[in-house]
Amino acid sequence: MRKITGYISRTVFSAIALTLLVFISLDFIFSFIDQLGKIRGGYTSREAFIYMSLTVPRRLYELIPYSCLIGSLVGLGLLANSSELTVIRAAGVSVKRIAWMALRPAFVFIVAAVILGEYVAPYTEQMADNRRLLVRDNWVRTTTNMWNREGNEYMHVQAVLPSGVIYGLTRYQFDEQRRLVAASYTKQAIYQEEGYWQEEDVAVTRIGEQGVSNDLLPSRRWETPLKPNLLNILVMDPEDMSISNLNYYSNYLKEQNLRPGNYALAFWQKTLQPLATMSLVLIAISFIFGPLRSVTMGQRIFTGIVFGVGFQLLQKLMGPASMVFGFAPVFAVLIPIVICILVGVFLLSRAR
Repeated sequence: MRKITGYISRTVFSAIALTLLVFISLDFIFSFIDQLGKIRGGYTSREAFIYMSLTVPRRLYELIPYSCLIGSLVGLGLLANSSELTVIRAAGVSVKRIAWMALRPAFVFIVAAVILGEYVAPYTEQMADNRRLLVRDNWVRTTTNMWNREGNEYMHVQAVLPSGVIYGLTRYQFDEQRRLVAASYTKQAIYQEEGYWQEEDVAVTRIGEQGVSNDLLPSRRWETPLKPNLLNILVMDPEDMSISNLNYYSNYLKEQNLRPGNYALAFWQKTLQPLATMSLVLIAISFIFGPLRSVTMGQRIFTGIVFGVGFQLLQKLMGPASMVFGFAPVFAVLIPIVICILVGVFLLSRAR
């Protein structure tokens, strides 16, 4: 039994690894060609290649679930085409046991995906964006829509440096009746070790019953819970953040009486990705013992691609739907996973 387990696991593992290699190679080549069209200034073809290399961990993280799906179809399909699965079942090995043998190699890739998504991809992705913007725009990080709210104050930041420096800080203060009472623009603010921001070259406009007044201040102290690490999180896309940072920033938004929105959705997508990968592998196994038992390898690969695309589209549809209709993001992520598990279990039960 140990030899059978090792043989099936090695076959499936090799198929998943080969599929992942093909996917990442094609993705890298086409994305690199796209980056070549964005070359300007100091952003040369060499810098484009470095940028693409730094984004490889994030691309691997995104491709692992679908590589496990198609790789499992290919690996088990090879065994089915050579009638080895039939011989194994005739030897008394149950479908349930074979399914477990095929799931084992997927766990290796699931663990690798968790490590990449939590400890590697967020940092290499930020390094890639910072380097590209530095050589192309002479900024480490720029943005046109980075807004934040704290109580009755709204703020907008034009650029952020990881070292704790922000540029172009605009702050709007409102009263309880939502009337604008003050606005200010700061050219530069530097975070101090004591836990506050030191604003420099501040232009302040105050709006009161007596009219509007303007002041120019050489410096001003800004007390806020918005720390440099939060700003670094704020300028990243939710999909590129780690689970811990997503949880941290979602809690911060809740403390400010704001809805986490995309951050909560991304948190549950990343948290439940191992379960999603397992559900896709389960679907692949059930297809081999069910409707794809006697078809060609090309048909299996095509079916896997179609099902993977359908799974991804359903996830992308359920995410915005959760925000529009107001149900919890965790259910938006769980619904496609539960559907996969139910279909897989149903097909496997019929195979017995």
